[in-house]
Amino acid sequence: MLPSDFTLLTDTGEPLTLSSLRGRTVILYFYPKDDTSGCTQESCDFRDLFPRFDASNAVVLGISPDSVKSHQKFKKKFGLPFTLLVDEGHVIAEQNGLWIEKTFYGQKYMGVQRTTYIIGPDGEVQHVFEKVNPAGHADEVMAFLTGGVEAALRSRADFDALAAAAKAAEKPAKLAVKRPAKKAVKKAVKKATKKVVRNSPRKKSAPRRRTAAKKK
Repeated sequence: MLPSDFTLLTDTGEPLTLSSLRGRTVILYFYPKDDTSGCTQESCDFRDLFPRFDASNAVVLGISPDSVKSHQKFKKKFGLPFTLLVDEGHVIAEQNGLWIEKTFYGQKYMGVQRTTYIIGPDGEVQHVFEKVNPAGHADEVMAFLTGGVEAALRSRADFDALAAAAKAAEKPAKLAVKRPAKKAVKKAVKKATKKVVRNSPRKKSAPRRRTAAKKK
């Protein structure tokens, strides 16, 4: 489980102690790396819902092994309104079993397992989202704050169902676009070929020689 307290540098270079946030709900999300596709989507979703989290008296904290400078660039590039923590040497991630071996295209490497902790105003962990899917995660966290675990599960199920339906709808649309395009190309090629044939110069046949009629 998450250590009851720790102090880490923030994206401003100033230290932040977790216990200093007592009295407010803390959303602490561990992510692998700044400015990568999944981490960007997850962070931007938290950004978009930030007014609702703020209205719920919740503090959003992103945490990764990236440096202060990297966090500053990431935060500025995407306009993130919340604090990013520097887990230098992935110490906190390791303490919580989140520094794991991963595989990408057959290559093994070590990295952070995407995980989110919901820490109550009393400093106790209320819930842990493990092996997080970044798409739709901010919504399920918001659902947890307003309706608990069941609401979070419904939010995830609804999001996944909509995503699957959207993906299924894309396939016929792509086929519909591709088929007429192929027909149009074939038709154009056929038409152009006919035009070339019509306009190509025909070979003139050699004039026939008239033979004089033999006198009988």
